[in-house]
Amino acid sequence: MSTELDTSILELLASKVCHDLISPIGAVNNGIEFMREMGEDAGDEALDLIAYSAQQASAKLQAYRIAYGAGGADGSLKPEDVKNAIDAIVTADGKIKQDWDAYGELGYGMDRPDPYCKMLICALLFAMECLPKGGTINVEGAGEGKTQITASGENAAPRENMVDALELKLDKEALQPKHVHPYVTALLAQKYSFSFSVNTSTADSVIITMSFAV
Repeated sequence: MSTELDTSILELLASKVCHDLISPIGAVNNGIEFMREMGEDAGDEALDLIAYSAQQASAKLQAYRIAYGAGGADGSLKPEDVKNAIDAIVTADGKIKQDWDAYGELGYGMDRPDPYCKMLICALLFAMECLPKGGTINVEGAGEGKTQITASGENAAPRENMVDALELKLDKEALQPKHVHPYVTALLAQKYSFSFSVNTSTADSVIITMSFAV
């Protein structure tokens, strides 16, 4: 099976990004229209909706820029940049929390590869999708060249075919927008000499191990 990032994958990726952004951007537009119609009677609720939705759109764009953009492989990015980008997405509704030290070594010391943070945020975005009812994401070192991401919460589990997509075992013809993030993550991992494994043997936990050659 070819693993090139062809136009069909790009179309699915665009569909996913647009799907994730259309709701907060649409809410901004709705809030503005409401304020235009109601004027001073719109109150603070419309302004709060606009502020919240704009923040969500901005947060998701920042995370996707690191995950999918060329700049995400810049070695100047640090784990704290990744944690802050994910926090900006999850803090608002409080369903998902992060519980890890972004200033710790995470098992790589000072010799992390330049694309480390790109692959880490890809893993965290995958972990978030494994928490349908919310929960906690932990990141820690798991030995030389390995980082372990644990998503814990009620009914924590990868959605159907997500692991197959992350392992490039899902035919491109079967790909849907919901699968495209793990599939693109796998392609990026190949490019940058990373690998991922997923363990779902523990109830209400998904453990993602990210590895790179040292």
